[in-house]
Amino acid sequence: MHPIENIFQVICSHILPSACIVCGTFQRHTLCLDCLIQLESDQLFNYECCQQCGRTLEVGELTENKCKECIANPPYFDETYCLDRYEGRLQSALHLFKYQRRLACAQGLVSAWNQLMTRSLNNFEADYLLPVPLSPEKLCSRGFNQSWELARRIDCGKNIHKNPHILRRYHHTQHQAKENRANRQMAIRDMFYINPQFQGQLESASVIVFDDVMTSGATLNEIARVLKDNGVSRVTNWVLLRTLYPASRM
Repeated sequence: MHPIENIFQVICSHILPSACIVCGTFQRHTLCLDCLIQLESDQLFNYECCQQCGRTLEVGELTENKCKECIANPPYFDETYCLDRYEGRLQSALHLFKYQRRLACAQGLVSAWNQLMTRSLNNFEADYLLPVPLSPEKLCSRGFNQSWELARRIDCGKNIHKNPHILRRYHHTQHQAKENRANRQMAIRDMFYINPQFQGQLESASVIVFDDVMTSGATLNEIARVLKDNGVSRVTNWVLLRTLYPASRM
């Protein structure tokens, strides 16, 4: 975070009242202690999840530490770390931030990530942290890239370079929210590319891709494919919220 922005937030936290992004209680911080404790007890790190895609495992999948879908059709990305389930306590705050431009919610969401995930990922090694990009048209319409606004604020190793310019995306007019897994995969094919300015700089690199929501995994899988086609050796997903429906229902 830029020093001036950090100073501004410190001043505002002392002068202006804040409300918890989960319960709405007015207090100093954007995430109250009670809600933080509840999030910690519910977070996905407390459950058996697929190491590769982050979905909660069924009983028959526990011995492999991977879901049946990842075993049958291995994705291009290597592992996934998720803070919480999409249907959990943070969903409303993410929607307010993403669709109603309530930027104050971003700080609360990042606070949840930094307090609950940083300990687990404290020694994580990578070369780059890249947000899932928006197309220029979508970025102009929304006014900001929610994945980058979160990613640029999260705590990570000093050697991990955050960069919102390496990954690019073409514009897609089809809305994918209600599409099944197969249709998502077809729709997203060839929608991402590497900024020519950074061509060749990813050779043998380890890359983290940050996204606000992971549903079927089709978007992150396509990004991982493009990254590995450009020389990246390892791709890890860091995801704020994860939908947990079995792959058969996607």
